[in-house]
Amino acid sequence: MKHAEQVTFGRGGLERAAHLRTDSAALETAWNSPEAQVLLMWRGKPLTLRIAEDGLPCGLGWTAPAHPLAASRQDAAIFLGLAPGGAPCFACDISDWQPQDLDSGALSGFADASEQQHPDLAASHVFAELRRVMTRLTPLEAELAATAKALLAWHRSHRFCAACGAPSSMAQAGWQRICPACKTPHFPRTDPVVIMLITHGDAVLMGRSPGWPEGMYSLLAGFVEPGETLEAAVRRETFEETGVQVGPVSYLSSQPWAFPMSLMFGCAGEALSTKITIDPGEIEDALWVSRQDMMTVFAGDHPVLKPSREGAIAHFLLKNWLADTLD
Repeated sequence: MKHAEQVTFGRGGLERAAHLRTDSAALETAWNSPEAQVLLMWRGKPLTLRIAEDGLPCGLGWTAPAHPLAASRQDAAIFLGLAPGGAPCFACDISDWQPQDLDSGALSGFADASEQQHPDLAASHVFAELRRVMTRLTPLEAELAATAKALLAWHRSHRFCAACGAPSSMAQAGWQRICPACKTPHFPRTDPVVIMLITHGDAVLMGRSPGWPEGMYSLLAGFVEPGETLEAAVRRETFEETGVQVGPVSYLSSQPWAFPMSLMFGCAGEALSTKITIDPGEIEDALWVSRQDMMTVFAGDHPVLKPSREGAIAHFLLKNWLADTLD
């Protein structure tokens, strides 16, 4: 696909500099570099700048390593890599901070529009949900934020050794965990997910999950099972959810999706039939949408369907399908 790496969270240009992760002296030098910058994260939310004309977050809000919120967490800082030009980038988790008047309901909602402002940071710096701000970030900022969010999610869910159950410790600047008891190393996990543009003639198959906002439909998606190819996963997931049989399958593009730590594989599939049989245990509804109707959806003028979330690979694939730029 000619525009494959233009997907959100792609083509950021981050130099991950893996050779520095085990070099404590080099990491210390990088931390103390005048160019070093630290991305603070709170419960998976990156620190952002609220400087857009509409008052919404726009860009990441970086702090210096010397800032008390970063300096006190240096031992647990994750080395993200080197930005173009060589500036070292780190991430620190400050989820132990408890904001006043925290709206827990907003945090668990489908679309978290809440912002948290730490009293030790400028008023223009707020923690915001990554899905809400992802289209306002540069490609590099998006890659850095997604990397930090996914790594921190992995550390939170893998605090104990899977081999013996003992508490494990962070190693390799956040890119590994080591069990002090049995010495087993553990590495960051990424879950493969297929998301498929299933077409039949001039129509595309769309589905919705229970609990989604009214009118929200998207491309079908599902996790790849052990021992399964991407092509087989596309056919299985489509059939399980809608009863639609799929023939030829091809790969289009991928997207790191740090919610919490997945890699979305965008694929195209040709349906062999149009009859839909919903599995209510899988999805709530599915339907075929013509190209003309999808153009109306993207324009925001469809009476029922709402556009897919901008920045997500589903939106990216549908946009390229409409523009006939999948090849």
